[in-house]
Amino acid sequence: MVNVSDPDAATELTELGPLGTGFDGDDGRLAAFYSYPRNLDRCWVRANMISSLDGGATDDGKSGGLAGPGDRAIFSRMRQEADVILVGASTVRIENYSGAQMSLAERRERQDRGQSEVPPIAVVTHSADFDHDALIFTRTEVPPLIVTCHETVPEARSRFGSSAEVVDASGPYPDRVDAGVMLETLAERGLRRVLSEGGPSLISLLTEHDLLDELCLTIAPVLVGGAARRIASGSAEAHTRMRRSHLLTDDEGYLYTRYVKDAPGGE
Repeated sequence: MVNVSDPDAATELTELGPLGTGFDGDDGRLAAFYSYPRNLDRCWVRANMISSLDGGATDDGKSGGLAGPGDRAIFSRMRQEADVILVGASTVRIENYSGAQMSLAERRERQDRGQSEVPPIAVVTHSADFDHDALIFTRTEVPPLIVTCHETVPEARSRFGSSAEVVDASGPYPDRVDAGVMLETLAERGLRRVLSEGGPSLISLLTEHDLLDELCLTIAPVLVGGAARRIASGSAEAHTRMRRSHLLTDDEGYLYTRYVKDAPGGE
């Protein structure tokens, strides 16, 4: 017999069963699930990550190994909604990132919302050490933003020229990127709908500084074992209360969750 305290025993639980109605990803409801708040006067930072059932952020070293068709559809939808796609340097190298790709219909929809046709990729890096022939420079319509620290800016601008726009995002320390300054700089450019696609170090940085407004986490029906990293891994800890916004699933057994930061004091 397991003894539980009275408050725990009184907790109300809800079974999430097959009670909802299915829908096609193109019928407009998916867009409603992943639209950003309106009339933003600051950056709203959404993270989109995927995890295995046992908490791994990668399968065979890459997050793409965990993805399925539904996850890729939602990944595409979130990119379509964003003003800018924020990603860490290690993820760019490991996943071989290129620029965002948008269909004609997606471009028109973005134009109707007052957005650019294609969102830029903003790469957060202290060293800006990338090969010139990397896809982030060669397979893109929009030059990436290289978001780096003050000490690296002159060399990076000389190295990349017109193939990238180098952005100084240092705060009080010239040898590192300041996450708050980074978001202020993006907001000044009108890039307020921010989509962060990781990796774990960048998600941890945003979490530690209480800059993450929401987390969209896909849970893949896969066990990976081993030493796979978590979706956030850093030196500092945080305790940020989140509330569930929605939970979707598909025939493959994937769970698509969206959690938004609680208002101060809760709701």
